[in-house]
Amino acid sequence: MNILISNDDGIAANGIRALTEVLSQKHNVYVIAPDRERSAAGHSLTLHTPLRVEELDEGKNGAKRTWVTTGTPGDCVKIGINAILSKEEQPDFVISGINHGPNLGADILYSGTVSCAMEGAMLGVPSIAVSLASMHMEYEDFQFPARFVASLLDKIKEFQFPKKCILNVNIPKLDADDIAGVTITELGRKMFTDAYEKRVDPRGKVYYWLAGELITEPEDALTDIAAVRNNKISITPVTYEMTRTETMDDLDKVLCSTGTCNWY
Repeated sequence: MNILISNDDGIAANGIRALTEVLSQKHNVYVIAPDRERSAAGHSLTLHTPLRVEELDEGKNGAKRTWVTTGTPGDCVKIGINAILSKEEQPDFVISGINHGPNLGADILYSGTVSCAMEGAMLGVPSIAVSLASMHMEYEDFQFPARFVASLLDKIKEFQFPKKCILNVNIPKLDADDIAGVTITELGRKMFTDAYEKRVDPRGKVYYWLAGELITEPEDALTDIAAVRNNKISITPVTYEMTRTETMDDLDKVLCSTGTCNWY
């Protein structure tokens, strides 16, 4: 299969390196990644400055071809599919990651990793976001997660991805023997409270530091957060279809009760 890999940690990150090396053993891997870290970039695109793309002389870490861009994670996938990759190189899957740190609960709204995969889904390509649920960033830490992704691809290659949907995968930082299994989950709540600590710098200027505390969930909750805390790999199907269709009729009854909506 043709696999397009990108991330939000940048072209030099250990997660994308390990993933590329493992998947290139069985697949045609193409890498298009930002030139620097773009964590928490969300689903942003470059609009008002030139988007520069440079192909490296050799595909890195076993990839067929590798490009580095000045853009965001979303840029990488969007320009890759629409402008860089040839017809023969178009991806069967887009994989974003392996991220340095978890992407769990409502915090995925800020995630460049998840948004990178969402861009693939928006372009009609089955897409997966993969994160190591740890702040450890050594190359060896990503070896098992990379092998898991390779196994996951073998399992789901016949799975019909719903339109507008990705899989968000979070893997605990454990040896394979210590993983308690794989579980299909829903998104949990936010991982941290929204708390800012007010401080004063040595020059007397006030600044703020985001310093939220960890939110706990019941151990038996069917959420991604609970799964990872129970040493399980979490796989969550996530959609970018944001219309709340069940509310449309109720809203229509309130705003258009007379049969017309010309009350303005």
